[in-house]
Amino acid sequence: MKYWLFKSEPDSWSWEQQKAKGKAGQQWDGVRNYQARNNMRAMEIGDLGFFYHSNHGLDVVGIVEVCALVHHDTTTDDPRWECVDISAVRDVPKPVTLNDIKANPKLADMVLVNNSRLSVQPVSAAEWKEVCRMGGVDPAP
Repeated sequence: MKYWLFKSEPDSWSWEQQKAKGKAGQQWDGVRNYQARNNMRAMEIGDLGFFYHSNHGLDVVGIVEVCALVHHDTTTDDPRWECVDISAVRDVPKPVTLNDIKANPKLADMVLVNNSRLSVQPVSAAEWKEVCRMGGVDPAP
């Protein structure tokens, strides 16, 4: 299993909207960055990710699961852009802020700390466990 972080501005797509989609999930569309797209190409069904509110909140608020493999992003006719579908798994009881992540030496190498603009990014197994611990979430699927 691999772990990821999906960033969304809550004004555009919030955790509450993601949860409302239920198990069917929602395509993670609108990504127009090659590195983020390539990260989605590496995803497998069942991979887990953090749902991160960017701009407003700046915190990990939920856990999502990849529920459909990479496919064409239906918001564009450009064949270069692809996405996966994700579904909400559970809330993070204590949202983990960017400041908390930056203050934790165990997370110093996390992509979120070093390349905060990347909208879809990998998370190591150790980082996954630490952020889950900070948020009061069992790191197991």
